[in-house]
Amino acid sequence: LHIAPSTYYHCQQQRHHPDKRSARAQRDDWLKKEILRVYDGNHQVYGVRKVWRQLLREGIRVARCTVARLMAVMGLAGVLRGKKVRTTVSRKAVAAGDRVNRQFVAERPDQLWVADFTYGVPGVQGGHGCLNEPRVCLEY
Repeated sequence: LHIAPSTYYHCQQQRHHPDKRSARAQRDDWLKKEILRVYDGNHQVYGVRKVWRQLLREGIRVARCTVARLMAVMGLAGVLRGKKVRTTVSRKAVAAGDRVNRQFVAERPDQLWVADFTYGVPGVQGGHGCLNEPRVCLEY
């Protein structure tokens, strides 16, 4: 890795003399310790909002975005609460009976009527995509 010698010596000086760092860097170091204390004190489940609120309760004035930035730098994140996913609505109701015994052939017009829900692609078959109309079996 090629860097300028001045950059190397500047980093070395900051490492050996932390009191010569910028005020923001010094405050960030102090805030990191406070954030970690609150985070660990609450079983490592608090996120940015709760850590920030706890720091405010303790009298530490800090912006929420600063807490978010420092927690991201430290790799800390709150635990997300899982939500129960409902995948199936189980109904124990009896299914409708087969009144035509699967015989869809009529001997004369207007003898056998059947209906169903046919879903189509909106705009292709017209309407809004659901064709709910009775159909007459005219195969005789």
